[in-house]
Amino acid sequence: VGYFGLFDFGLSRALTKLVADKLGEGQIHQIPSLIWTCLMMMGGMAIVGTIVTFALSPWLVQSLMKVPANLRGESLHAFYWLSVSIPIVVLTAGMRGALEALQQFRLATAIRIPLGIFTYLGPVLVLPFSHSLVPIVVALVAARALACIAHFWACCRVLPELGSSFRLDRSSAGPLFRFGTWMSVSNVVGPVMVTFDRFVIGSMISVSAVAYYAVPSEIILKLLIFPAALIGVMFPAFSTAHSGQRSRVPFLFESSVKLICVSMFPLLLAIVVFAPEGLRLWLGADFARNSTWVVRCLAMAIFICSLAQVPFAYLQSIGRPDITAKLHVTELPFYLAALFFLVRADGIRGAALAWALRVAMDAILLFFFSRKLSPENRFVTTKVPFLMAGGVFLFLLGTVPMPPEIKLFGLALSVVLCGVLLWHWVLSPRQKSLLISQLRGTHATG
Repeated sequence: VGYFGLFDFGLSRALTKLVADKLGEGQIHQIPSLIWTCLMMMGGMAIVGTIVTFALSPWLVQSLMKVPANLRGESLHAFYWLSVSIPIVVLTAGMRGALEALQQFRLATAIRIPLGIFTYLGPVLVLPFSHSLVPIVVALVAARALACIAHFWACCRVLPELGSSFRLDRSSAGPLFRFGTWMSVSNVVGPVMVTFDRFVIGSMISVSAVAYYAVPSEIILKLLIFPAALIGVMFPAFSTAHSGQRSRVPFLFESSVKLICVSMFPLLLAIVVFAPEGLRLWLGADFARNSTWVVRCLAMAIFICSLAQVPFAYLQSIGRPDITAKLHVTELPFYLAALFFLVRADGIRGAALAWALRVAMDAILLFFFSRKLSPENRFVTTKVPFLMAGGVFLFLLGTVPMPPEIKLFGLALSVVLCGVLLWHWVLSPRQKSLLISQLRGTHATG
């Protein structure tokens, strides 16, 4: 359901940028017509996506995914329901982009949290009544529909004109489409590079090998929700600053990288250090034996990928989504070649290594182009390489076999170190004083 968001063709991100630009330029009165124009464009494209997906569902189930005959019936009906969900998913993404541009993160989060919980809880609630895939998918689609309605209500609450009048702005269609076209390239190529490795493993090794790779991979990839939450805030901030206060861009950029670094590193280091024990406790000895190396390799890659989210968002926020799209298109053939070669040579370990190498190259190029377009941002060349190299070195050190007591001590030391870095390296004097005053207020209340 989530991947069908690619049918918005980048327009949700385009809407976030253009609304942020209008805010930076003080043209708030033009925002409602801009939102309606974008939603109409997204809705039209999503309906086309629904028709295409509905028509292709039999081929997807029988030929592409090769679903066993006894499961094809419910799989086909599940795909039909998924195709119906496309307009819901796409319109929700557009309205969430508008809320983020308007700095309404509390409202957006208040809607997203229940949806995130129900994404996992909903299927469990269906199980006492049916073990078929179809009602599970129906429950997910129904939750998305409620979320779509909630997002529209939130937008109308922030912009009452949006609900009271329907106006289109044809002049904004061109900028939306041009920005969204490049974004759609990344939206199509990006998921391919994230998930194609599982298809390669299934075809070149076995379907059972996919489980040893996909299960820990899904958990590791979900950790990107933390940098994604920050980037959701920084994308409109970058865009607004670029429109009116460019001197703030280096500060925003540097603060984002530092915050992601100190927040993600302890968590990922804990995963690297305790991967064997965690997998054995969670999934059993077979997973611990087959998946430990995969988890550790992907955790290191996610650390680099998390930092790269900042230049990725920066380039798109200043109106250069063409750079990120061209990078993805250029990287794709090299990644696929490395993936086939390394999977053939070293199985699922090779797949994890290919993904990590692709992420590292992508990060280097993203930081390079962000520095090129923002020469005053010296942090990219003076600090970022040492951050990435130092992090990877400590991750590799964490893979060395050692007693559990030493592991716990090293992990506790890293958490303390990150706390010190957060205080002295990330927070500004004003942020420190605000935090101290809040803590004193809480203590006095207690």
